[in-house]
Amino acid sequence: MVKQTLLRIKPELEKTIEFFRHELAKIRTGQASPALVEDVMVTMHEQMLSIKQLAGISSPERRQILISPWDPASIGPIEKALLKESLGISPVVEGKVLRITLPTLTQEYRQTLFHILAEKAEQTKQTARKWRDEGWREIQEDARKGDISEDDKFKGKEELQVLIDSYTKQVDELVEKKKVEIEL
Repeated sequence: MVKQTLLRIKPELEKTIEFFRHELAKIRTGQASPALVEDVMVTMHEQMLSIKQLAGISSPERRQILISPWDPASIGPIEKALLKESLGISPVVEGKVLRITLPTLTQEYRQTLFHILAEKAEQTKQTARKWRDEGWREIQEDARKGDISEDDKFKGKEELQVLIDSYTKQVDELVEKKKVEIEL
């Protein structure tokens, strides 16, 4: 019963970590990344589409993002969406492409990014703790029903905590890696 609970919670924790990785990719560092703009929503043909559905996105240089729309008519709507998104970037239309040059990060902006990073990490850890609490409730319920012994209950609690600790450690490692990127 304990193993089933742990096996049910583990994929949820994996999803939580994957979501956190995706959120980290959106945090602008000194280095350009297509992830900064790929999910920006654009109104095109009376539909909301992400930029990645409308164009190829590349990073030809350390601080540049190049957006190459497949339909040249989408340049205007993409530019408007980027300006509206308030990412602190200014797209420049160069013929059939949009070029974004990221400014260097100021120390003040870095501090803001560190704060955002800490908030996202704490939200991820809270989600992991929520799953831990749910798993512990299931283990306690199994013990009340008599499906597992008291010893198994506490052993399950320890195994659950070890699992949560491993995911919390992953979050901390990802945060440290992102801090290094921001400092560059």
